[in-house]
Amino acid sequence: MAIEIKAPAFPESVADGEVAAWHKQEGESVSRDELIVEIETDKVVMEVVAPEDGVISKIHAQEGETIESEQLLATLEQGAAAQAVPAPAEEPAAEPAPAATAAGVSENEMAAMLGPAARQLVEEHKLDISQITGTGKNGRITKEDILKYMKSAAADAAAAQVSADKEAPAPAAAAAVAVAEAPVGPSSERVERRVPMTRMRARIAERLLDATQETAMLTTFNEVNMAPMMALRSKYKEQFEKTHNGTRLGFMGFFVKAACEALKRFPAVNASIDGNDIVYHGYQDIGVAVSTEDGLVVPVLRDADFMSVADVEAAIRDLGTRARDKKLTIDDMTGGTFTVSNGGVFGSLLSTPILNPPQTGILGMHKIQERPMAVDGQVVVLPMMYLALSYDHRLIDGKTAVQFLVAIKDLIEDPARILLQL
Repeated sequence: MAIEIKAPAFPESVADGEVAAWHKQEGESVSRDELIVEIETDKVVMEVVAPEDGVISKIHAQEGETIESEQLLATLEQGAAAQAVPAPAEEPAAEPAPAATAAGVSENEMAAMLGPAARQLVEEHKLDISQITGTGKNGRITKEDILKYMKSAAADAAAAQVSADKEAPAPAAAAAVAVAEAPVGPSSERVERRVPMTRMRARIAERLLDATQETAMLTTFNEVNMAPMMALRSKYKEQFEKTHNGTRLGFMGFFVKAACEALKRFPAVNASIDGNDIVYHGYQDIGVAVSTEDGLVVPVLRDADFMSVADVEAAIRDLGTRARDKKLTIDDMTGGTFTVSNGGVFGSLLSTPILNPPQTGILGMHKIQERPMAVDGQVVVLPMMYLALSYDHRLIDGKTAVQFLVAIKDLIEDPARILLQL
């Protein structure tokens, strides 16, 4: 019995997707719920699993191909054995390999072992993939595997050139030498590498450009004394972790709760612009910026106002882990009325965060740094953090933005205010 395997149903906000990687090829057997193919959209990477046990008899959409919602991806022969699908006949030895292959490897073998970026490197430098050890899923060769191999081959080639026998390097090593790092000088080769931008990175770039061109974005700054918060965290850190099943007490939970309280006092910062209308949201869905290898994503904490600090910390940890493992869903990424971004974890001292439309405000946290401060006429060294609020001046006046940021400052410098909602 043939079963059609289709792409997931994309929400209205996602126009199409791209086949990122096939984990099974034609003729391979699969088990129910086993990962078959990954679909990359503008926001997340979706996984498509096998609906039943069987064999992949036909793949209808190749890696790198753009697909639409619920488009046919492959055909599965339910209950068939892997041997039921005939293997492709071997080509005669005298027949030359097609131009698209590398080192005598067929198109089907390359598709099974390589993703688009890795395949491009192999074809550019005519590498023998049989010499490369794959560390990806099911032994697939990743771009990092190829770069590592090329660097190792370059080192071997350099050693061979200065050896007594002065043997010529192998073709793969010679290709690797072309991309190896050479000493800076008049004779050094200027290497460039061109790779296609991923759909997610392209979408991030598009949205950031739209935010700067379609909003009247302005940023206001303040600084907050983190000593009270750090003392509270130090005092209750171990007890908090034991009480809440290993959830660690960080600063993000307090900042998210402080943002929720400030948003209640200044509804315009929690609003959005829809054409000529202003939409005031009666809830606080807080987006938390998370950095991944593919770019910055902003999963959303729903109804953050009703979450405890422990709930917020646990949710952020879960979202961060799933973001790095590419397990976020479209629902995790959509919505949000306000965003908190913590560049301080990477050492940023000061920045101007960019809005996440249609939101009209984003709070930027930064590195905690000890600085001399004047307190009651005395110079005191305190752990200080710069805060930045970027806002859409079309809706939020400067006075409102400054007062909102001062409210955040007051709540953080006196954490009891968060609990008492003062």
